[in-house]
Amino acid sequence: MSCSLFEFCRLQEFKTVRHFLFRNEKSEPVEEKSQTEDNELSWDTSDWESAWEGGDNKEEESTSDKKVADDAGGQGEPWLQDCVVSLSPCADLLVVAREQKAAFLSAKWRTDDSGREEMTLGVSWTGTLSTEEGECVSSTICIPLASQKRSSTGRPDWTCVVVGFTSGYVRFYTESGVLLLAQLLHEDPVLRLKCRTYEIPRHPGVTEQHEELSILYSAAMVTIDGFSLFQSLRACRNQAARAAAAGNDVIQPPPLAYKKWGLQEMDTIVDHSSVGIMTLCVFDQMKNASILGGFNASVKGSPPAMSQYVTVGSGPYTGFYYAIEGSSQPLLSHVAMAVASKLTSALFSAASGWLGWNKNKNEEEAPQKQKPKVEPATPLSIRFGLPDSRRHGESICLSPCNMLAGVTDDFGRVTLLDLARGIAIRMWKGYRDAQLGWLQVPEERSERDLSPSASLPRRHALFLVIYAPRRGILEVWAMQQGPRVGAFTVGKHCRLLYAGYRLMGVNSVTSQGWQLHTQQVCLLDPITGVLRTVNIPFHLALSDKKSERAKDMHLVKKLTTLLRSRDIELDILESEARSIVLDIKHPAVKKQALESLLSNKNTPVSCLVNITRALDDTLKRQEPGEVDAELLQLCSSQLKLLQLYTDIQQLHSAADVEETAENDSLEGIEEELSRVAPTLQRYAQFTPRPSVSFAQDSPDSPLPAQAFLSQLECTEDEEVKVIRRSETEWNQLGNFLFWSCLCGKSPLHKVCYTLQQAGISPQQLLSLLLSVWLHREKELLQKPEENVRNLHRLLVALSDMKGAVEESWDTQSISPWWQQVRTTCVQSHNAAAALLAALVAHRAAKASITSRADSKFQSEWEAVSLELEQWVVCVRQLEDVLVLQTLLLVPPPPGATGGATVQCSIKTLLEGGTGGIADSVSKWVFRQDISPERLKEILQKRGNKEADDNVEQRDEEERHEQEKSQEDTDRTAELLLAVCQRFPHSLSPDFLFAHCCWEYVVQWNKDPEEGRYLCWSVEHLKMVSSPHIQQGVCTMMWSTFIAKRLSAATFLMEKVGKAPKDRLCRRDVGMGDKAMTSFLGCCVQLLNILMEADSAVEEVSAPELSIEEAWSGAEGPASIAELALEQRGVHYPLVQHHCLLASLLHAAMTFSVKVKPFSLFDSKGKNAFFRDLTTIQLMPSGDMDPGLVSVRQEFLLRVLTGWAQAIDDPTSSAPLPSSGPKAEWWPSLCLELGSLLQVNPDILRRHLVCELYSQGLDLRAEEVMLEVEDKDVLGSQLLVLTGQRLSYSLLHSQNQTQAAMELLARLPPTLCTWLKAMDPRELRCPLIPLPQTSRLVGRLIEILPENHAQYSLALHLLEAVEVLTTED
Repeated sequence: MSCSLFEFCRLQEFKTVRHFLFRNEKSEPVEEKSQTEDNELSWDTSDWESAWEGGDNKEEESTSDKKVADDAGGQGEPWLQDCVVSLSPCADLLVVAREQKAAFLSAKWRTDDSGREEMTLGVSWTGTLSTEEGECVSSTICIPLASQKRSSTGRPDWTCVVVGFTSGYVRFYTESGVLLLAQLLHEDPVLRLKCRTYEIPRHPGVTEQHEELSILYSAAMVTIDGFSLFQSLRACRNQAARAAAAGNDVIQPPPLAYKKWGLQEMDTIVDHSSVGIMTLCVFDQMKNASILGGFNASVKGSPPAMSQYVTVGSGPYTGFYYAIEGSSQPLLSHVAMAVASKLTSALFSAASGWLGWNKNKNEEEAPQKQKPKVEPATPLSIRFGLPDSRRHGESICLSPCNMLAGVTDDFGRVTLLDLARGIAIRMWKGYRDAQLGWLQVPEERSERDLSPSASLPRRHALFLVIYAPRRGILEVWAMQQGPRVGAFTVGKHCRLLYAGYRLMGVNSVTSQGWQLHTQQVCLLDPITGVLRTVNIPFHLALSDKKSERAKDMHLVKKLTTLLRSRDIELDILESEARSIVLDIKHPAVKKQALESLLSNKNTPVSCLVNITRALDDTLKRQEPGEVDAELLQLCSSQLKLLQLYTDIQQLHSAADVEETAENDSLEGIEEELSRVAPTLQRYAQFTPRPSVSFAQDSPDSPLPAQAFLSQLECTEDEEVKVIRRSETEWNQLGNFLFWSCLCGKSPLHKVCYTLQQAGISPQQLLSLLLSVWLHREKELLQKPEENVRNLHRLLVALSDMKGAVEESWDTQSISPWWQQVRTTCVQSHNAAAALLAALVAHRAAKASITSRADSKFQSEWEAVSLELEQWVVCVRQLEDVLVLQTLLLVPPPPGATGGATVQCSIKTLLEGGTGGIADSVSKWVFRQDISPERLKEILQKRGNKEADDNVEQRDEEERHEQEKSQEDTDRTAELLLAVCQRFPHSLSPDFLFAHCCWEYVVQWNKDPEEGRYLCWSVEHLKMVSSPHIQQGVCTMMWSTFIAKRLSAATFLMEKVGKAPKDRLCRRDVGMGDKAMTSFLGCCVQLLNILMEADSAVEEVSAPELSIEEAWSGAEGPASIAELALEQRGVHYPLVQHHCLLASLLHAAMTFSVKVKPFSLFDSKGKNAFFRDLTTIQLMPSGDMDPGLVSVRQEFLLRVLTGWAQAIDDPTSSAPLPSSGPKAEWWPSLCLELGSLLQVNPDILRRHLVCELYSQGLDLRAEEVMLEVEDKDVLGSQLLVLTGQRLSYSLLHSQNQTQAAMELLARLPPTLCTWLKAMDPRELRCPLIPLPQTSRLVGRLIEILPENHAQYSLALHLLEAVEVLTTED
């Protein structure tokens, strides 16, 4: 009810506007400097500013403002002060211009984070406006044009942007920056553009003002008739639309009617206001005639109508001009279409003062040489002024009533002028660089509707708004001699935008019934990009003597201050607050005060009750016609709710507790509790640990009366309705009502009776009870038997209330009452509390149905089974969920990936589809970091109850960093087995392995650097026994995750011609080089699994997937296994072709072999890559080109060489690893690839034997030698290798012995020459023990036939080695 700033719009992309306008300038240092100077010149105003309005009217800077500060782009710099800014009065278009450039921001609607629609202004057009050389924008104005349609309700049809330039041109644009017309009416710079539009006269006899646009130059003023301008702009816009549609017809618009006045006898003019037509009274007419004409002046019979113009500047400071109507004929300016598609030179020469385009070159040069004709101005002498030689006026702002004007000057003063009398009536000082605006506020209709004078026109209050940027404050002053009614602390770089006009094109006929949506004053903050308007209540214009409301508002402020004080005694607080509330006269303000009192958290309940009762008694003593019904209703309803709060509080604090009735129909509940007790205990162990929380957020903290009142409301039929807001507030209310009853500390039947008498519906009470029960699960599990019994009594008490279970309920149908309990349990994530509630409700429902059947003296077996069958299914589902949730709550081992615990309920599992349960468990397996072998081991115990409990640590290698006790491991395995027994179909091994496989590949896709995830995904896939499921999952993995990355890796290696570096791998494939090597290995395994599954599909029938009976209602996405069975079969040769490619890439990455993958395939092979595996492609066949086979052979030989170098430790006897470059299977893989690539495998074996001997791995070489077929060639190769070894021992060794020299002298000359020709540098491990070399020579003698050309050489070698061995 006081003055306030209201944010109604935000500016988007304000930073973009700033960068566009200041693109080529570095103005930041200057701006920072000027800002520093401002800070040095400013003074500390905190003491007296804080006292204004008791601090109530100060603007609170919201967090959202801070959040958008960066987006607005202001950064605290006064860049907007260097720009020309204008806002449409409809606030739907903002123009920001500087020098030659401008940006248009148009209205857009968007939804904020809270779902509320809000208006924003976003950039719709940016560009350069100037066309003449050296001209800049000097003034701009946005004029909304009214729609001519009959259905219009007051919104503008479109908005015209009028821009004045330093060249004297005035140009008119559409919102999208299309130039409509340009006028050169005077050759001086345009100083100011102002507009006046039609206003409905508030009183009879007020002169109706015409619409006009006024343009101020340094010594002249042009006024364009509004009707003429409106018609011309509409015609130009229509022509622009036709030109855009490629039309050629030109329609000549009506000419512009304008008047041009030469303002005389004033030194400088900087601003003006066109007040409009005024008529003098007879006395003023005679006074003016005698002053101007002397004693003998003649006076006309009727006073003439005059247009009044007020200017500000210097010499005099303010000038008043009067132009008598008819003293000057209006000039007609021919309007030229700026967008006409065809113009002739004749039309151009006849037109006056326009520019256009779309002409040929010759026609364009003509207007530049010939300037438009400029009409001379009609001289207008000053009538009088306010002389002040030292004061220079800066701006003038005309009030909406045309009676007053505010003027600013260079002395930091704001002067209020009475325009009718031509005098200054008020002055404010200390407002340097002030910006002014006016607000006209109508009186609220509700206050005068019932009065006899309701037919009189509404009163209007006038307020002057002053923004002082030096101090960063915005003030509101009541007119004419009124006080300041509002003050706000705002930024120092804001702009106060005041239009002073509304829609153009409106008249007394078309405006009937219109609601003009215009903002009078707007404050633009460039730092936050926020547009605010000032809201001022009408009553602030009234003095305290005339306005009861002003006095009432003072009392409300006094009450607010009283409630904020902390050190006041309660009895004083109560007495003062009561007197204030009773003293307030106006019902609406009294209601506001009462609501403020009731919402105060520091006021005790007794005080609230006493004050509300006193007010209620006062209202009831008044005459019925004088009492405000709404206020009386509020008092009575709040009294009733306060009484209910007090009663409940007293019942909870009472010491007496009702005796427990033994006949509770809970005979079988103990057996059921004992059955689920072990699961409940395990569940309670895993529930989340207590965390730090605030005391006021604790569920045990008492509920304040204010919170209680805010959540309940009284309806018209004397019932109480609970308002559901947030989940926290709902739980707090339920806690307050029922927790003591559940703990057995309160008389629950009395509590239920009190709530029933208050009129709260049983359904809402049931919802509150269940929310408390489910929310405080942890406390309930400490004493489940006692709490379950109390819940049963409460549930029965609520069921017996009127309106709970309908009297007409047919027991053959589902009861809505019990269905509400089931729905709550089904949706709850607190599995243990939901199960206990379901067990209790099942018993209560059974007892209720039995009693109804007995009362009818007949047995309705169908009715009993129908309702109870629902409960049997619900209880079964809740038991399953409890066991599953217990498993999901098991904390992950230290160092595991972890992640949020999955919360499950019946609803989420049903909505998850047939695979929802397996999906939850697979996520748990990933979180627990359980290896595939370990999972298989646990599941194998499923059918073997007598299996040994001791778990072998088979997966120690993968999880050596994690140390778990045997007990924890066994407990986890037991829980998983228990879940699998509850879900024999949904968690069958194939189902679970398929989902685990998919979960791991999804996690790998999120983080491809974790190659282990993909490896384990493939391992899980291997565990699936059904080839149909295997094949489908493989196909889905390939198409969804693998194919795209494998294709990227292939093309990358093709591009670089070798194993790419880490940076390139990350850029193209999305993972590092090591991760890519692992990925390629997994691709090979995946495609191998796919080939094996495709081969086995024909032999095995597809499995039949089923689901547990209790969970047959699952609706949602299909499971991974179901999707896998729907996949089409693959084309085996195409899969093998891709497997071959993946193997080659894997080998190239592992051993860093230079190769271009596509060079190993012919054209058919290249074209078949990365096609859909289910399609049949043309594959390579027949003998390959020998050149291609040679390239393939060279690649495989390099791979074998790389493997031999990798296992270069001949002394190590440890077995080779199963993966990596040292893996045992690389030679067999190369031989297998050789057979597919048509490479002779014997060449590969011989090469491998030589490489192994060269590496000193003689034993491995001997194993491979057994499989070589062409022994002659191998013998020749090994003979050279043996010679290299001997040459190194005899000739190149560092420690040559005398015996070696003597031996060398004894050797045959041929052998000696041959040894010297050998190059031991070709050996990778030349220093080999002599016994190994002797064994090698022995092998040579065995494999070389006696008739071989080099057999004798081998014998000589054997002799030499034996001699050396003997001498050693």
